[in-house]
Amino acid sequence: MTDEINLTEYEWNLQIRNMTIDDFDALVAMQLKCFPGMKPWGREQIESQLERFPEGQFCVECDGKVAASASCLILEYDPAMEWHNWQAVADNGFIRNHNPRGDTLYGIEIMVDPEYRGMKLSRRLYDARKEICRERNLERIVIAGRIPGYGEHADEMTAREYIDAVADKSLHDSVLTAQLANGFTVQGLIADYFPSDTESRGYATFLEWRNLDYRPAPKRRYNHPTEPVRICAVQYQMRKIDNFEAFAQQVEFFLDTASDYRSDFVLFPELFTTQLLSCVKPQRPGLAARQLSEFTPQYLELFTEMAVKYNVNVIGGSHFVVEDDTLYNISYLFRRDGSIGKQYKIHITPSERKWWGVSPGDKVEVFDTDCGRIAIQVCYDIEFPELTRIATAKGARMVFVPFNTDSRHGYLRIRHCALARCVENHIYVAIAGCTGNLPSVENADIHYAQSGIYTPADIEFARDAVAAECNPNVETVIIHDLDLEQLRRHRESGTVQNWNDRRRDLYTVVYKEDGMSCEI
Repeated sequence: MTDEINLTEYEWNLQIRNMTIDDFDALVAMQLKCFPGMKPWGREQIESQLERFPEGQFCVECDGKVAASASCLILEYDPAMEWHNWQAVADNGFIRNHNPRGDTLYGIEIMVDPEYRGMKLSRRLYDARKEICRERNLERIVIAGRIPGYGEHADEMTAREYIDAVADKSLHDSVLTAQLANGFTVQGLIADYFPSDTESRGYATFLEWRNLDYRPAPKRRYNHPTEPVRICAVQYQMRKIDNFEAFAQQVEFFLDTASDYRSDFVLFPELFTTQLLSCVKPQRPGLAARQLSEFTPQYLELFTEMAVKYNVNVIGGSHFVVEDDTLYNISYLFRRDGSIGKQYKIHITPSERKWWGVSPGDKVEVFDTDCGRIAIQVCYDIEFPELTRIATAKGARMVFVPFNTDSRHGYLRIRHCALARCVENHIYVAIAGCTGNLPSVENADIHYAQSGIYTPADIEFARDAVAAECNPNVETVIIHDLDLEQLRRHRESGTVQNWNDRRRDLYTVVYKEDGMSCEI
């Protein structure tokens, strides 16, 4: 008998938080690894930074260990300032020149422990700095950055030629490439920045990021005019594979792509893990579904790591899982902070019941994420309007639907119902399905899909309520920005008010949850 899986064994506890003086020893140890030969900050410098601008000093903590950090201060921009002299600009680390009424955020340093490099932690820290700019209505971020790859090319090109080569991607620099990818532009070249930095030959770049939300004085603004959330829906092609590593390679390709486009969410299809049945000994469907469940630990480890590494929230399609000797179809949410949530499929199709013996779940979950509250409805579940009513009442503004259909008729049921749920509840719905064939896997041998992202049907949205849609039956992705602030305004002042105009004097949705009866 298999007990319910303890997801805490697979979760990563990743969080961005403000630095405290208790982090001092960890910061010094990390600085010695990141900048060997350079004298680390003293305790009095860290204390001064925290006293003057605590909200500008960040750490990324992974499973209780400091994995990265960033420090900064606010200044009034002056073109004549000695931007080339980081010690002067940063007051030698004491930031006593921090000016809360300034217009420019100066980034003193970002450090990523070598053990955690490749996980895009610097992007999280740059995003935290950008958020400070937006909240405080600052005009720009200014940083100076090393070019540690230049030392290998210094004999064949100038520093300026090296920067041009990195900018056009013919060369890669571990620092500058990441800064350019995070929206910074090179404004100048600084010689003798770190004379002892042999890797950079003493050079550094002078970079700037401009805050497009900036509003000049006298009126500063602290609210965003939009709340964009970027969605990537994967239309995944089923094909024969030889092992789990081949499956993982395909998955990582899509996550890498979504990350390159700075997606906030990636949605995979329902039961796309049945592809793994092509690399094991064929069995009748009921046994095959339980055999697929044996891949669950590898599946959970893979997606947890990838969500953190690529800094994206992942709806990992769905997967067959055996709990207490009962087979469920479960969709997992892998958040980019390393935590995990799950939604059991509630409505089981006749085919699932007949071929695989799947049992239903009994609760509509709504998940908190860094982009607001979301819900997951697995395929058939989107065809039951009551579930989306419940999710919306619990605060969900986006519903993600991993689906798996074998015919165009099946797909159209999903599509039409997704569009209806948007209208009824003033929400966004994204759907993602499989294409391709698995000839050796019974009841998962043919697939039809056209993945899409849908909106309410009103003036401010796309004319046909389709934000984006794939071409049918080809392996691809769609990526689209959804504006949550626009959704909020629509709910308050749209042409029709479906949610508010329900005749609750005539009908309600009554459901049971945790032993209690609830009504909406």
